[in-house]
Amino acid sequence: MSENKKTDVQLEEVRLEIPEEDIWTYKIDGLAAPKIGVTPKHYNLKKVIFVLVIVVAVALSCFFSVLALMKDTFEYEQVDGGYKFTRFSNTGYIKELEIDYVLDVKYELGNSDPNKNFTIVKDESKPIVEVGSYVLNCDEKVEKITIGAGVKKIDPKAFYSCWALQEVRVDENNPYYCDVDGVLYNKDKTVLIFRPCDHDTYLAKKYKLDEWDSDGASKWRKEIEPDDPRYAQYEKDVMTFVVPSSVKTIGEMAFNYANMKNVYLPEGLEKIETLAFFKIPPLKNVYTYKGENVTDSHFTGEDVLGEVYLSLPEGLKYIGSDAFSYNREMEYLYIPESVEYIGHHAFWDTVFKEDGELKGVSQICVASASEEEFESKVQLGENWKPKYDWLLFKKNVDVLYGQQRQAK
Repeated sequence: MSENKKTDVQLEEVRLEIPEEDIWTYKIDGLAAPKIGVTPKHYNLKKVIFVLVIVVAVALSCFFSVLALMKDTFEYEQVDGGYKFTRFSNTGYIKELEIDYVLDVKYELGNSDPNKNFTIVKDESKPIVEVGSYVLNCDEKVEKITIGAGVKKIDPKAFYSCWALQEVRVDENNPYYCDVDGVLYNKDKTVLIFRPCDHDTYLAKKYKLDEWDSDGASKWRKEIEPDDPRYAQYEKDVMTFVVPSSVKTIGEMAFNYANMKNVYLPEGLEKIETLAFFKIPPLKNVYTYKGENVTDSHFTGEDVLGEVYLSLPEGLKYIGSDAFSYNREMEYLYIPESVEYIGHHAFWDTVFKEDGELKGVSQICVASASEEEFESKVQLGENWKPKYDWLLFKKNVDVLYGQQRQAK
């Protein structure tokens, strides 16, 4: 058996006396010579390869950037019976759009005027039968859309956030959809699908209440303010909307971002879908009317609407998520006995504190006799009630049960 022994080894200090002028070139026996000042092997080849890699990378970056900029104005995919309109990238100068057949843009060589150097070509052998979601998402130029007779399906989010869109018109021969003065409905007008974001500009022009301002580069319509003698007429003709009495459902995103102060809902309304009245800063009054055979969305007076009361209609069953979120001008909210579902954040941020005072929807009135009764029959989403800042916390507004509807 061997025994390992620990041995202390004393290392001898070695000092090299190297002349200062040789410090970068001095060679120690057994070691490779220093590389300082020596050209590496294949230096020129490596340099060329490095430069080529950089050039190729820059070229690819430019190519894909240009490719993104040159994206087709119109994009489609083939489906049963025709084509689905999937994406629109505005040239910056298209203000009216027809959705009936596949379209393409042809540019005129040598014409530098971007407003006139293109034409839109229609292929009538390729009918459009569907319009997909977010087709015109956040477009800022298109003011009018015309839906052709053969379109069978339009996604509720197709025209989301089209800031300049004033009217949607539908071919009268379309068996699935129709419009009422530029607002989109299904054919029998039981579903209000979409009121364009800038429909108030269309109404202001229609009733000759539009004034315009410009900074030279852009042009926008000025609002008529409450202290103007014409404001009462402006509020009636432009800022008030009557939902026809045939409507049973307000569609998803139907009124979001609208410029509207008053809305009249029919008592036969059953569903208000997700985001239906989302973020409408001027929206103050939600009325319900009992009249029948109301077909005109133009408000002429309450006398033609029958009995009118404040807030949501009796018979309403469904209030979708974020249905009325961020509408701080609203002040009164009454939940009728008929409601069976309220989605998450349905009335979010409709209350706020200003100078120590609660404003907006500071309390909710409910027809049900008690909280237990209300929660036993109504499916409630998270944070359906608005909250306000209280000290360091967020506090729900009070819910008052067993209430009678407030007189108008």
